[in-house]
Amino acid sequence: MFDYIEIGPAPADESCAQVGDPDYSEKALKECRRFIKLIRSKLGPEPEGAELRVKSFSHDFGRYYEVVCYYDSDNEEAMEYAFRCEREAPTTWDEKETTTPS
Repeated sequence: MFDYIEIGPAPADESCAQVGDPDYSEKALKECRRFIKLIRSKLGPEPEGAELRVKSFSHDFGRYYEVVCYYDSDNEEAMEYAFRCEREAPTTWDEKETTTPS
């Protein structure tokens, strides 16, 4: 069974595009794609059964976007990667590649 964990729209210590900003969707999607690349550079690529993706959510003021990690809950490695993304995702855009074994 697949589930997902919300990681966020950008590193936690950084500002990000806000719903209602001019060109919000374009800016938010660009930030999310950049964040996925940064997560992969820090934590390595997703194992089989896990996938980092941009997901849209409904909001009173429109749609917003976040990075999520989908994972197969029957796959221990995929599930651990997803929870590791939640715990160890970069907190700034400047974090360098530090891929380490889990």
